[in-house]
Amino acid sequence: MLAIIGGSGLTQLAILEIERRQVVRTPFGEPSGPLIFGRIGGRQVVFLARHGYGHTIPPHLVNYRANLWALKHGAGALHVISVASVGGIRSDLGPGTLVVPDQIIDYTWGRAATFFEGGDSGVTHIDFTQPYDPTIRHELLEAARSGGHAIVDGAVYAATQGPRLETAAEIDRLEGDGAHVVGMTGMPEAALAREQDLPYGALCVVANWAAGRQSSARAISFSQVEETLQAAMGRVRDVLGRFCEDGC
Repeated sequence: MLAIIGGSGLTQLAILEIERRQVVRTPFGEPSGPLIFGRIGGRQVVFLARHGYGHTIPPHLVNYRANLWALKHGAGALHVISVASVGGIRSDLGPGTLVVPDQIIDYTWGRAATFFEGGDSGVTHIDFTQPYDPTIRHELLEAARSGGHAIVDGAVYAATQGPRLETAAEIDRLEGDGAHVVGMTGMPEAALAREQDLPYGALCVVANWAAGRQSSARAISFSQVEETLQAAMGRVRDVLGRFCEDGC
């Protein structure tokens, strides 16, 4: 079972042949919505919209623990692909670019970031040297290339708190820290997947230049963000379809 978590621009997965929906209760509260089960190219897939199916949950209020627990224990997922929109910091990562990140820096705060909070649950330390599963990364890249889609192999994802976008000065700081793209949902999702022994990879769509960069030098155009995401999601769906045919 492959789990796909859809972010901004992917609250529905048109290529999924839906078979059923299931509400899952978890020890950590309610997930973002019902799990949607179906098939893509004959492969069993479970889909969950990270922000809710009406895009009503802001990034800092997503119940990441409930989502990952539901996918692992409620659906029996063995792998997770996250689809997320990001802002481009590095000069070659402009709007519409597909990116498979390989590293992450966490700037979030106040989020429930672990399943292990001491007491009866104990304390567990995970190795997070490589936050994204290398096999999933490889297969995503191969799926994109087999469809003739340009895709960037490797980038450092800066996970910020949101829901507001960053200032130009904050983007300068992130760039100085070594970040290449910026988003709001990469953490604690990636770490929680690792805690659940769920191999996890991300397919990111650059929706806009980050604040202070290129066409976003003075302001970010949300209408342009929407247009970019709509144009890019066809390629994302094709990559996911090809991954389901040939991937891990």
